[in-house]
Amino acid sequence: MACIRAFGPFVPDIDPSAFVAENATVVGEVRIAAGASIWYGTVLRGDVGAIEIGERSNIQDLCMVHCTTDRSRTLVGREVSVGHGAVLHGCILRDGCLVGMGAIVMDNAEVGRDAVVAAGAVVLEGQVLESGCLYAGMPAKRIKALSAEQVAANRRNAAHYIELFRAHRQAD
Repeated sequence: MACIRAFGPFVPDIDPSAFVAENATVVGEVRIAAGASIWYGTVLRGDVGAIEIGERSNIQDLCMVHCTTDRSRTLVGREVSVGHGAVLHGCILRDGCLVGMGAIVMDNAEVGRDAVVAAGAVVLEGQVLESGCLYAGMPAKRIKALSAEQVAANRRNAAHYIELFRAHRQAD
């Protein structure tokens, strides 16, 4: 059973259609929308700021999602994929974007709609990434605009995670 805990006056709000893996941790001011998935070992710690995970988004294994007290909140849009081991700290991820494995997105940064943050990239505090573009490196820099096919593939990845969490539920 997942660790789902209130913190102060805040109780996590998890849509019944969402998937939260049995060893994930969800604490405090956290909202998880319909069809979203929170995978194994992931922590959503809404103790010092709000965290919202949008519809059909997936936060994959071993991710850490948090905020900075009185400074930021974490908002993840719809159909967003966040790769294994990524850190989201007080940032905004717009609809359809993809954050690669091991990437870090810092406070008050914003990843534009359908943008991709490459594996291992670091998006600096306050950095704004243009929609529909690939960013890589430390710090993250624009590499190129994405093709319509690449954007569609990222959206298919989000849809795949819905099928995958349904299979995990059936295995229980």
